[in-house]
Amino acid sequence: MDLDIDTVRTARTRADCTLRPGEVFLGGGTFLYSEPVPAGVTGLVDLTGMGWEPWSVDGSGLRVAGTCTLEELVSGPGVLGADASGPYRALGIVGQCVSALTLSAKVARTATVGGNLALGLPVGSMIGLFAALSARAVIWTPDGGSREVAVSDLVTRAGVVELAPGEVIRETRVTAAVLGQRTAFRRVSLTPTGRTAAMVTGRRRGDGVALVLTASVPAPHVLLVRANDHDGLDRRLRWITGLGDGTWYEDPHGSREWRAAMTRRLAHEALDELGGA
Repeated sequence: MDLDIDTVRTARTRADCTLRPGEVFLGGGTFLYSEPVPAGVTGLVDLTGMGWEPWSVDGSGLRVAGTCTLEELVSGPGVLGADASGPYRALGIVGQCVSALTLSAKVARTATVGGNLALGLPVGSMIGLFAALSARAVIWTPDGGSREVAVSDLVTRAGVVELAPGEVIRETRVTAAVLGQRTAFRRVSLTPTGRTAAMVTGRRRGDGVALVLTASVPAPHVLLVRANDHDGLDRRLRWITGLGDGTWYEDPHGSREWRAAMTRRLAHEALDELGGA
C-alpha cells in the first residue's frame, strides 16, 4: 500500500462532509488501500466518524447505513433472516452475498456496504443483494439536501455509478413489505475459492419473480418474469445477449460465453426455487 496523500480528516457532522479540492470520501477503505491512489486525490474524508447506527429495523422496514460493515450486516440483518419462515426471511441471502466477495474476516470487519455499492464493480455483491430487495439508496448531496435512487439503477456500467462529485451514500432502505418475501441466491466462479463470475439473486413478489443478474454483466440487470415461466426467462436472457458483445462482462475470471451460459443456469435454478407457493 502506498497512499501518497496530504491530509486525512474525520467527518463528525454533515458540514464536515463538504469536500475540499482533491478530497474523496473514505468508508472502510479496503479497496482504496489495495490500489494506487487515483490521480488528483490529495486528501481523504473518513465517514466512520459520523457515528451512524449500522442498521435498524422498524415498522417501515430496514435501514442500513453506508458505513455499516459487512460483518455488522451479517451479524444483524443476516441473523434476522435466518428464520426461513419468519418476518425477515428475505434477509436470508445476506450471508451468502457477503460470502460471495470471498473476503477475510479482517476485511469484513472494515469493508462497508456503502463502499461496495459506490465502487460499482460487477462483483460488488451488495448491489445484487439490495437490488433483489428493491432497495433504494439515500444519497446526501453537497448542497445539504438528499435524493433517492433505486440500487438497481445506481450502477450504469462497470465501475461507474450515479453519484455526482461530493455525493455520499447515507443509507440503503428496504420496505417492510419486502422483508417477508422469499429470496434466492446462486453464484458460480471458475475455481472453488475464485472471484464470483456470475451471480443471480431473486425474490418472489406476488405471482411473479424478480431476478437480478450481477458479476456476469457490467451493470445489474433486473428480470421480471412470472413464477415458473422458464420460457419467458429464456426470452429475456436472449434479449440481453442480443444487445451486443458489451452486455456480458469478460475478464480473466470468465469469458462472455461461459458467463452467459452459467447465468442462464443459475437464473433457471433460482426461478425453480422461487416458483412454488
